[in-house]
Amino acid sequence: MRRLLLLLVCLLFAPTAFAACAPDKAVKLGALDWESGQFTTAVLNTLLHEGYGCATESVPGTTPALETALAQNDIQIIAEQWVGRSPIMQQAVAEGRAAVIGNTLKGGAEQGWYVADYVQAAHPDLKSAADLPRFAGLFTDPEAPDKARFLNCPSGWTCETFNTRLLANTGLAATFNNVHPGTGAALDAAIASAYEQQKPLLFYYWQPTGLMAKYRFVPLEFPPYDEACWQNLLQAGNTSACVSGFPASQLAVAVSAPFQAAHPDLVAVIEKMQFEPHTLNRMILEMTENKRSGSEQARLFLQQHPEIWADWVSDEAQGRLKASLGMPEAKSSSLFASWSIAGALNRSLAQTVQNYGSDFRLLSQFTLNTLLLPLERALQALPAWLVLLSVAALAWHAARKLWFAALCAFGFYTIGALGLWPALMQTLALLAASALFIIIIGIPLGIWMARSPRLHKLLSPVLDVMQTMPSFVYLIPVLMLFGIGKVPALFATVVYAIAPLVRLTALGIRQVSPQMIEAAESFGSTRWQLLRWVLLPQAKPSIMAGLNQAVMMSLGMVVLASMIGARGLGEYVLQAIQTLNIGQGVEAGAAIVILAIIIDRITQAYGRRSGKAV
Repeated sequence: MRRLLLLLVCLLFAPTAFAACAPDKAVKLGALDWESGQFTTAVLNTLLHEGYGCATESVPGTTPALETALAQNDIQIIAEQWVGRSPIMQQAVAEGRAAVIGNTLKGGAEQGWYVADYVQAAHPDLKSAADLPRFAGLFTDPEAPDKARFLNCPSGWTCETFNTRLLANTGLAATFNNVHPGTGAALDAAIASAYEQQKPLLFYYWQPTGLMAKYRFVPLEFPPYDEACWQNLLQAGNTSACVSGFPASQLAVAVSAPFQAAHPDLVAVIEKMQFEPHTLNRMILEMTENKRSGSEQARLFLQQHPEIWADWVSDEAQGRLKASLGMPEAKSSSLFASWSIAGALNRSLAQTVQNYGSDFRLLSQFTLNTLLLPLERALQALPAWLVLLSVAALAWHAARKLWFAALCAFGFYTIGALGLWPALMQTLALLAASALFIIIIGIPLGIWMARSPRLHKLLSPVLDVMQTMPSFVYLIPVLMLFGIGKVPALFATVVYAIAPLVRLTALGIRQVSPQMIEAAESFGSTRWQLLRWVLLPQAKPSIMAGLNQAVMMSLGMVVLASMIGARGLGEYVLQAIQTLNIGQGVEAGAAIVILAIIIDRITQAYGRRSGKAV
């Protein structure tokens, strides 16, 4: 009887005997957005959940936001912390609110300035940063052909700070433009596109990443690593002129202080977790190429490499993990087949880049040199007072109201007072170029649609897709085809914003009274005369409404285009997001709102005038 009671007690408490976490409180892990972070987070999440019975939850957010949340114990774990790179985390550790434990990458994360292997093979004398001035002509910047291009980290990342300082301290800033891609994904795409086309590119990169396993990069030599110099390089305001090589950054796991105190057994697991560089790079590459989530790749890793992780966990947790990982995958009972076009599209894009990349780059260079750069330089060269007067004159001409003209001019003045005048001119240049392309393509296409029922049926679903597809999707192919900068932003904007102008142009012409058309034809009007003197004037209010919508959509896309290196107001918003700079975000956001309201009211005023005239 006593044995039976003991067995019942064991069975009753078996679920909680191994539970290292409180059953009613989830351990929250930061959902990191880069590949190695996704994979490492998923591995740790699986170890905790399936090996130790912890309830877990992933919380998304930018790195600064997650680090702030961890310091406040709103989340408990950040699975990949680059030690020494975050002032937020350094302060949290110094104040005893967080701890950085373990060493998840053996030997540390290497980083540096790289060129592709084919560049070094063609130019064997290019071995160090000191050799770059002699080879600057290899890395021409399409947006400034008289200078070379260095592809830096996105603005707001810590590596952007020390790379900018190194450019200045080595004297290379006089020769190389410091180009920021906007996001890590854009940086990867720019590197992959250049490599596929065998184009020279000088860039900063690091491991662990999938690209390190996919392509062969050659690091450029720097002077030996100097800790004191490196700390100076990390400080944007420091004026030290020292130059140092790159340290191998330690990757670790950040945990909140309450979590560390409450769960010493889980902390012991985290301290043992470690990957070889080649293993982690390969896992990341498999994850990206096979379009797996971090969780899927982590599960495959744990299934295929128990020899790596078995020593990290206790014997009991190891048994539970092996049992869980050995379970057959649950078969879906869904009636739907598994279809995907992602692989075919990716292969098609890669082949297009390899076979026709040079042609697209020539088109990009032509567009840049003949339209975008001259327009931007012209706007930048105009005196601010002349721009303000021009805006006021345009507003008065549209609405015939002095107070409206004064408000529009004051809106532009406010943007300048916020220190955003150069960014405003860059945004206006890109917006004007986009609007020009949209008008040249959209209005004739709308006229053609209105006159051809067959074309109308064919293009209507295409326009539906173009107008409803998430705007971020357009950034992917244009970045691979045209490279990073203004030109891909221009083409992505045109594709995204042209649909309303085409639709409303066709609608306006189709709604013209048949009796009016018949009367014009009875007087002997040719098709061109009918279009010019009857159809377009009658459809003008609808066309102006379409232009208003297209311009407003262009403005929204121009801001998003900062993610692929387009300069302007959107760049300030992106920097604010990545650095949690609330003040900068509010200022840049307010500038965009002011610009949007002014453009919207002016185009609407012209639309109302067209309606009255008709």
